[in-house]
Amino acid sequence: MLAALMDSAEEDVLAYMAFPAAYWAKVHSTNPIDRLNGEIKRRTDLMGIFPNEAAAVRLIGTILLEQSDEWATQRSRSMTPATVAAVSDPGRVRLRAVPARHDLASVLIAIS
Repeated sequence: MLAALMDSAEEDVLAYMAFPAAYWAKVHSTNPIDRLNGEIKRRTDLMGIFPNEAAAVRLIGTILLEQSDEWATQRSRSMTPATVAAVSDPGRVRLRAVPARHDLASVLIAIS
């Protein structure tokens, strides 16, 4: 049963290997996402109770913008937009410019 589960997960677990070997150390780990979720949790815990959903969305949006700016300005990053573009397939991923509105409870559950 475990062997079957591992066999079925092989493609997902080894997805990072589709990138050139120089990128493996950056993409095989979820540490940056875990750190970001931890920062969101820490700052939302400091707030305690939000007066409304819009206040929570503003705080979380601000945290995400801060992180995006930090990632964009890091000089030591080996995965810049230019280098990722060289190995990506722009036809495979389509993101909307404005994300769909999500239920606040599901967002907070996902990060906790």
